[in-house]
Amino acid sequence: MTVINPNSISGITSITLPSGGDNVLTIHTNDGTERFRIDSSGNVKVGSACTISPDGDVFFTGVTTATTFTGAHSGNGANLTNLPAGNLTGTLPAISAANLTNVPAANVTGTLPAISGANLTNLPAANITGTLPAIDGSNLTGIGGTDFIHAEQISVSGVTTSQAFIPSQGQLSHRNIIINGAMEVAQRATTSTSTSSVKTIDRYIVFHQGANESPTQSQEDVASGTTPYTLGFRKCFRITNGNQSNADAGDYVWIRYKVESQDLAKCGWNYTSTSSFATLSFWVKSSVAQDFKGYLRTNDGTKQNYAFSTGALSANTWTKITKVLPGASGIQFDNDNGTGLEINIAPFFGTNYSDAGTTEHVWTAYVSGERTAPSTDTWWLTDDATFEMTGLQLEVGPVATPFEHRSFADELRRCERYFEVDKMNSGTGGYYAYANSQTGNTRYHNQYYFRSTKRASPTITIVGTAHGVTPTMFHSSTHIHLYHQSSSFYFTANHESQVFQADAEL
Repeated sequence: MTVINPNSISGITSITLPSGGDNVLTIHTNDGTERFRIDSSGNVKVGSACTISPDGDVFFTGVTTATTFTGAHSGNGANLTNLPAGNLTGTLPAISAANLTNVPAANVTGTLPAISGANLTNLPAANITGTLPAIDGSNLTGIGGTDFIHAEQISVSGVTTSQAFIPSQGQLSHRNIIINGAMEVAQRATTSTSTSSVKTIDRYIVFHQGANESPTQSQEDVASGTTPYTLGFRKCFRITNGNQSNADAGDYVWIRYKVESQDLAKCGWNYTSTSSFATLSFWVKSSVAQDFKGYLRTNDGTKQNYAFSTGALSANTWTKITKVLPGASGIQFDNDNGTGLEINIAPFFGTNYSDAGTTEHVWTAYVSGERTAPSTDTWWLTDDATFEMTGLQLEVGPVATPFEHRSFADELRRCERYFEVDKMNSGTGGYYAYANSQTGNTRYHNQYYFRSTKRASPTITIVGTAHGVTPTMFHSSTHIHLYHQSSSFYFTANHESQVFQADAEL
């Protein structure tokens, strides 16, 4: 190895090392420490930590510090982007997720730790996939006017304020297609053991057959302190069983409500579409713990049947039942005043009317012997068992909204479309017709206009006592006309001030 005195290198422009062997060029400080070396292969070594190869590779054994870092291909090296995965080896230190932004999804592999939703802001909708967990509404803040949340139902415990509210289905008022759903109006009576027509609470019929002792239907008070009471219900419809000795195939007892066809045809439910829904809901209580059956039946076109169950009820406990009804291609509702839909809820059906092959919660063609799945006979064979219901509501849409309470006067007017108790113009001591002379002929007549136009021309029942001749009676959906050619007549009321009843029930 040749040593060159630093004092004698003036004028030297190049140094050539002999080829082969271990010839090297080194530079040392005065204390003998090597600071620079070039070997015969062209490798340059600076100190003990840096080696530069002839092909441009630089190897560091210590810490590298630079004000800037510029790479030939990747640009500013400060951000260290586009590093090939094959060049990342060994164990990486922990990375703070707070600094990881705009990471392409294709570059994220393996199992990620749990992510706190509190830090997830401004996520594009296209980047959210899969099923999201429940969202705590208290964390939904700063939602802009163009932002929205789409859900079947959102429950808010506080006050919700909006400049406008536009429901996508149904409406805010007049949602309930059922009349007298709160069981408030009972024009005929409050108790009865009769069957097959409305006898007590308006719009509701009780059918029973095969009873050793007839069940009793009645309007009853909802007990204070119960959930329906706190929700505003004060009346319910009750069936009290008689004492039955057996459960025969032809025995039954059930409640029926009929919906006018035109009310369904124009309610906004696209009832022939399986993706359009109506919702039936009601409160029910039984003194006997069991599952009860019911069914819906359409009446226009080919009759369709929808069987359902309440599920197992606890004894003497009010339970809310909700059934979401999809449309079906076979359903038909004509735009007329006939029966469109029957809602039937049964404490008991004998085997002549139920079948193990009946599928619940789907629309099928109506078959009399397959109205419901088999009915448990526990209630029917329990002496004096009770079955109560209130809050019947049928509305457009896939959820049951809170019951729409209407005033008693409003419900009474709606009920009077189907049944009205009337009395004639009154005078002292009775209800009178009057005489009128026309072209020399004496005619006696009286005319009464109904408070509500009837669904159809009603059946008129005289309740009061007629005095004098029996007049001829004409009537329509709007009024009654009583007439006699030559003799006067009048009526006196003998039953709770009633003179006659006009019945136009479905």
